[in-house]
Amino acid sequence: MSAAVKYTLGRIGLFVAVLAALWFVDMNMFLRLMLALVFSAALSFFLLRGWRDEMAGEMADASERRRAEKERLRSALAGDEQAAEDESGDRRS
Repeated sequence: MSAAVKYTLGRIGLFVAVLAALWFVDMNMFLRLMLALVFSAALSFFLLRGWRDEMAGEMADASERRRAEKERLRSALAGDEQAAEDESGDRRS
């Protein structure tokens, strides 16, 4: 399972757990949802640090792979354009 999925499921799980804990408190439902959102975000900052770091590492690796592939394609295209120019120059001679 990817780190992004684990982290997302962890965030949702924390939200549900905090909402369940607040369920028996007598307050407006909107306020209960907002408090659950804020408290779960604060808890996830501390409790899900490992998964968040793992997800950030995966995202950085994917970005680096895309950057390298983009550079490889640009080099290949530049080489193809150079070869095409050389061929057209040979035809003129």
